[in-house]
Amino acid sequence: MKALIAMSGGVDSSVAAFLIKEKGFDCIGATMKLFHNEDIGLSRGHTCCSLEDVEDARDVCYKLGIDHFVFNFSDRFRETVVEPFIKSYENGITPNPCIECNRYLKFEKLIRRAKELGIDYVVTGHYARIVFDEKTEKFMLKKALDPTKDQSYVLYSMTQEQLSHTLFPLGEYSKTETRKIAADQGFLNAQKHDSQDICFIPNGDRIAFMERYTGRSCPKGSFTDLQGNILGRHKGIIHYTVGQHKKLGIGFDKPMYVCSIFPESNTVVLGEEKDLYSSEAVVCDFNWISGEAPKEPFRCKAKVRYRQPEQPATVVPLDEGKVKIIFDEPQRAITPGQAAVLYDEETVLGGGTVAR
Repeated sequence: MKALIAMSGGVDSSVAAFLIKEKGFDCIGATMKLFHNEDIGLSRGHTCCSLEDVEDARDVCYKLGIDHFVFNFSDRFRETVVEPFIKSYENGITPNPCIECNRYLKFEKLIRRAKELGIDYVVTGHYARIVFDEKTEKFMLKKALDPTKDQSYVLYSMTQEQLSHTLFPLGEYSKTETRKIAADQGFLNAQKHDSQDICFIPNGDRIAFMERYTGRSCPKGSFTDLQGNILGRHKGIIHYTVGQHKKLGIGFDKPMYVCSIFPESNTVVLGEEKDLYSSEAVVCDFNWISGEAPKEPFRCKAKVRYRQPEQPATVVPLDEGKVKIIFDEPQRAITPGQAAVLYDEETVLGGGTVAR
């Protein structure tokens, strides 16, 4: 069997390559070139697509005795990740670019390239598990055994076809065990730091990146309270996300938080922390891992941010690929644009994008 290893140059994908090769697969390493650093002002050492990272991936492939290739997917990355990221913030929505990268690059573009090359599987360094259920004859996406590293939340968009051609060898390992394997194999990236969340933004300066990329700045507007009374001026809606408390640029006599953003009126609505809580979320563009949407409401657990523990909820399927999630307890700062993911114990049922 042949396997195409998605190699970022980091320790996780390197160890994934080693583990798959140990299982007897005929392996090829592949690094996706997602952008040109100089085009968006990136230094070479702090992203998963720098020249240094490509060399790290190539060095690991050399040690493993496997070929290494670089695939230029920069056009697709710009179209499906970078530009939607910017448009989301300009429309008062908080995006999750890592999820879109998984959806359109790793498990669409890369799997397609593997098939073109006659390769059976794509392998990544994600901490999650894929299990085939003999009873239902369906693939299941499950959480990693190490709860501190579980990445199933960002993989909810995967289809049955994609799961059938994907391997996650790190799903049963802890990060400590992964680094030990890398050290034992003499990988130079054994202690390399994990890449930052948004790979195409240097130093986390999202505003500077957006203004440099688009060549424009966001117009200023009004802060209002929940009743519509003007409280002051904001710097532009791209500076704010729901739940934000710091860096509002204006002082108040009590703590104030961003409760909602209205791009059509260029308004940012502020309230107290208690105003951030809601028991319901409507979720669109919903992907059911099984490929089949339930017809009746059901109970499960759900979470609306990466690091949040799953919360008990009732899920109501709606038309047009939407669901309504009704939480048993109000949740803080349910944010449009972020992912809502459903779980049945360790199994991911599906997920989508919070609409409201």
